[in-house]
Amino acid sequence: MIKKIFVSICLLLAIASFAQEGTSSPYSFYGIGDVKFKGTIENRSMGGVSVFQDSIHLNIQNPASYANLRQTSFSVATNYNSTNLTTATSEDKTTRTNLDYLLVGLPLGKFGASFGLMPYSSIGYRVHSRDDLAGTDNVFYGSGGINKLFIGLAYQVNKKLSIGANVDYNFGKVNSTSYFYRDNVQFGTRETNFSNVRGGGLTLGAMYHTKFRKKSHLFGAFTFSPETNLNYNNTRNIATLQNLLFSSDIVVETTPVDSPNTSVKMPTKLSFGIGIGELRKWQIGTQLTWQQSSRMSERFNDITNVSYENAAKLSLGGFYIPKFNSYNSYFAKVCYRAGFYHQNTGLVINGQSINDTAFTLGLGLPLLSGTFSNINLGLEIGKRGTRNNGLIQENYTNFSIGFSFNDRWFIKRRYE
Repeated sequence: MIKKIFVSICLLLAIASFAQEGTSSPYSFYGIGDVKFKGTIENRSMGGVSVFQDSIHLNIQNPASYANLRQTSFSVATNYNSTNLTTATSEDKTTRTNLDYLLVGLPLGKFGASFGLMPYSSIGYRVHSRDDLAGTDNVFYGSGGINKLFIGLAYQVNKKLSIGANVDYNFGKVNSTSYFYRDNVQFGTRETNFSNVRGGGLTLGAMYHTKFRKKSHLFGAFTFSPETNLNYNNTRNIATLQNLLFSSDIVVETTPVDSPNTSVKMPTKLSFGIGIGELRKWQIGTQLTWQQSSRMSERFNDITNVSYENAAKLSLGGFYIPKFNSYNSYFAKVCYRAGFYHQNTGLVINGQSINDTAFTLGLGLPLLSGTFSNINLGLEIGKRGTRNNGLIQENYTNFSIGFSFNDRWFIKRRYE
């Protein structure tokens, strides 16, 4: 019964989520959009730290973790985002709700496997620029995004070391439209760009843990993703419109324009992490992630105020469980998570680096007595960007809720 409910929830969330924009950030105008993939709620609630091994929770940031699974795991999550957008002269507020991921993890003895689907990046912006001196209006719209479909396999080399790999298939559609109007001119222009996006990816991972005191354990983790390309199949149209700004467009003439196919580099990525703790009690760790983002480029080469630099992210986080096997206190079995991260995103606009800083909190709530299924809640409060150099600062709050159903499968029943 639980499995049927789970599948129904997954389908409903997937249909609702992929039918709408997943972001409202003006920064999604650049590169591949607003990157949404940050791992599961469990990892995100610890600032993105993913160095810990777990027998029931999926850790899709490091594929080596699948070898430690002891139960089949189904996970689904959704996210609600509220963002205040501020400039030196104005302020606005936006909200979005979207799917985070659909995941399956399978224990296979010394092996472990996982597969899933999630939004990788989203595009959703609307920007209006008015030049009173010149009497012109520029309006920019964007929508769409890139989804990630992955499959991964891991192997437990020995009791201390496991290795694994994820193979990704990235796909999606991106639409961008720009309008130009001039006062007292009868006609305006509209440029529309459509792109079908395809590309692959690979992530290699390793995880290590050892006991160094009576109850204490040391954890280490490493991942590597080589540089790959996202290929854009582009179509561009130029239209002449009657000058009805912010009203329904009346198209006078549309002209297809040759737009060559392009590619955007997905940068090489490395991460190193280390942590300490007591199994099923508490753990704390830190992680450093580096990306060669300086090799990234734009989908089209007509954007002149943007460049890229190498990106880095520092994460710190952990969890605490008062008593995981408590019989008389529900809250003693709850997993309490917290974390922090600071990230240089690699995006540089008007000579200003775009940074992202956030504090995170989370709860892992046992779902049913006698099972390992749970509800995961996550809260992320952060700031991205700046109001300097004519840019936009985003003060955001992300609230996530996920369900993780865990059970032993492929075991022959002795009694019917």
